[in-house]
Amino acid sequence: MIDPRTRTYLLPTRIVWQTTGAAAPENAAHLLRPGHCQATYPTRACCRLTHRGAAPSLLLDFGREIHGGVQIVTGAPVAHQAGRVRIHFGESASEAMGDPNNDHAIHDHVCYLPWCGAHEVGNTGFRFVRLDVLDEGAVVELAAVRAVSLMHDLPYIGRFHCDDDRLNAIWQVGADTVHLCMQDYLWDGIKRDRLIWLGDMYPEVAVINAVFGAHPVAPRSMDVIRDATPPTEWMNTISSYSLWWVLVQRLWYRQHGDRAYLAAQHAYLTALLRHCLTFIDAETGAVTLPCTMLDHPSSRQPESVRRGTHALLLLALEAGAECCAALDDHAAEAEFRAAAARLGEHAPALDPASKQATALLALAGIVDPVEANRAVLAVDPCRGHSPFFGYFILQARARAGDYPGCLDLIRDYWGPMLDLGATTFWEHFEVEWAEHAGRIDELPVPGTVDVHAERGEFCYTGLRHSLCHGWSAGPTAWLSEHVLGVTPLLPGCRAVRIAPHLGDLAFAEGAYPTPYGPIVLVHRRGADGTVESAIDAPEAVQVVLGAPA
Repeated sequence: MIDPRTRTYLLPTRIVWQTTGAAAPENAAHLLRPGHCQATYPTRACCRLTHRGAAPSLLLDFGREIHGGVQIVTGAPVAHQAGRVRIHFGESASEAMGDPNNDHAIHDHVCYLPWCGAHEVGNTGFRFVRLDVLDEGAVVELAAVRAVSLMHDLPYIGRFHCDDDRLNAIWQVGADTVHLCMQDYLWDGIKRDRLIWLGDMYPEVAVINAVFGAHPVAPRSMDVIRDATPPTEWMNTISSYSLWWVLVQRLWYRQHGDRAYLAAQHAYLTALLRHCLTFIDAETGAVTLPCTMLDHPSSRQPESVRRGTHALLLLALEAGAECCAALDDHAAEAEFRAAAARLGEHAPALDPASKQATALLALAGIVDPVEANRAVLAVDPCRGHSPFFGYFILQARARAGDYPGCLDLIRDYWGPMLDLGATTFWEHFEVEWAEHAGRIDELPVPGTVDVHAERGEFCYTGLRHSLCHGWSAGPTAWLSEHVLGVTPLLPGCRAVRIAPHLGDLAFAEGAYPTPYGPIVLVHRRGADGTVESAIDAPEAVQVVLGAPA
């Protein structure tokens, strides 16, 4: 099998730190200079690290999050032995300077370097690399140290630009985050496990739809988990993640209209949903799916998880009915619509304890979105949820028409990660983490919080915390859908709704992918407050302006 990904070599952008005194590297600035990055004999130019009883070390910053490893090109010291080095990878400067987490991807390597050669190490997510010479008396001549970026070389078909640079940066960082997670399969993060998590896939696929268009990594990933999980078991061992698989199937079909792919899911989808129906009490309509979490913070609230799972099953049944209708299986369509209606009749009430459950209840039509927004979602909006579920909270608040509140949530919740030096969005974030915190691209300073090493909980405690997590990129999809205003109405975008909601913005412009080519849009607010739009859509795409009947 030929790897379709592209290898790109990147030079470091700066030296963050280096040892001093007798252990100081010689000519460290050489590593920042562009050149041939080829060993020569004799060595003409290099950074020389000499161990004179104290280990010479330096910390390199490659400027942004990278998936891949590092290539070290060595020169020809007199002893013809480069010796051993220790290589630390880090998503933050703190991680590279400490003892990185090695649970899944190894970030801490000890290896020998060749003489007049090149050696590559690492398969992880990182931005920083620290090198230490370990053997006393060793001389290491570094002709070059380059990051080896490995990822799909994709055009960003979707675009977004408005008069708020913070929102522009957030849209781009979300797109970059998901792009990095599109590797062999669609991973949740690139520095830790290499698993396909179906809940994570929903916002990731929404971003792929809005930025890259159809890419085989999404259906390939859905198929791997389908084939690994009998329909009577739960994907990733979490019942709600099997429900997300159904919802991702509909999301993919609406965008791309690939009926043949949907047909290949038919037998599994119907078997899965019929298995789920066995967890609905015939008398009370209560959902008894064994679900312990919607996201990690919600796991502390079992009653909220129960309510949210009720809503999520209703949404999955409606999605399954839509998929079956597209495949002309009208018996299954009727069966799932009837089950969804029963869930609606026995619906739980508004959940003031949980933004996550409330968002799902609003999206399922179980509670009034306006009341859900007023009573729960807009109250202290940046707290009580994860970046993953923040996307569904944005969707529910948009259902309530609170577009200004949504834009503020994006600025105030995702924006502080950028203020702390992020170039990709993190697995989790709490706004209070930013208080007295240092940046992740700087060394920890006494009196400030080392946000990577000292914050986090659940599965993302301390340096285990992933700083490139695709489930956190939802604002990218949301801004394209609601500010640019593009929503597919017919499978494959044969018809789309264009309904821009600028909130407090003066203009927004960009592009949205369809199977027939991108839709290019410009929306500007006039002096009277009305929004004027210029829309250039492919001929095969029917454009419906405003909310459809």
